[in-house]
Amino acid sequence: MRISNRLILPLIALAVYSFLYLPIIVLVIFSFNNSNILSYYWSGFTLDAYVKVFHNPELLVALKNSLIVATSSVLLSVTMGVLLVWGLFQQVGRWFSAFYITVMVPEVIIAVGLLGLFTLLNLPLGFLSLIIGHTLIGLGFVIPLIYGRMRELDYRLIEASLDLGATKWQTFKFVILPLLAPAIISASLLVFIISLDDFLISFFCAGAASQTLSLYIFSMIRAGISPEINALSTLMLLVSTILVSAFSILGNKE
Repeated sequence: MRISNRLILPLIALAVYSFLYLPIIVLVIFSFNNSNILSYYWSGFTLDAYVKVFHNPELLVALKNSLIVATSSVLLSVTMGVLLVWGLFQQVGRWFSAFYITVMVPEVIIAVGLLGLFTLLNLPLGFLSLIIGHTLIGLGFVIPLIYGRMRELDYRLIEASLDLGATKWQTFKFVILPLLAPAIISASLLVFIISLDDFLISFFCAGAASQTLSLYIFSMIRAGISPEINALSTLMLLVSTILVSAFSILGNKE
């Protein structure tokens, strides 16, 4: 009886993890399938799908758009988050829970709300609307990370810098920023991952000339699953895994 009880929890955990990761494993395996019509029938091993991915001009344009939007949202959200936490450190704590709204509220609601706001302001959909949307989502992750790191700092270092004649800007540049660097890098990686993989904000806020990678994959799926889609998804999974691993390592070092 004791042996069976010890096996129940591992078996349940194995079943849950299998349910979560089995689709991903199937996707990765069939990205090497030598078939252009019925990708769920194994026809042999090949790397042709990966070659096609890197020779697809529409895909490269979508990738470039995603990188522009992700990089811009990282720069804006991190810059705004750091300045807000540093400038309003005492006040931020009182309204700290408000920055979790973008994390707690379903993303489809935020996307519809942004679309309504852009329509009200007569702002055309395109790169600007995409960057605004992704920056808004990113702030919900950046500010809690930066604020949490800021609370752990030894405030005596800041007082010592000011007492020795440094200005607030010099203190911020030479004392605060180096101490916040691990949190800033972690937040940047996290926002980049979220922006690169985001679909709902891109679907509602992208214009015809600003198709992102997630929207391109969605348009390809309408014609049916192919090894090329599986290969592209596998590459995105690889990039996300590397960035998440880097985020975890930096988070453990803080």
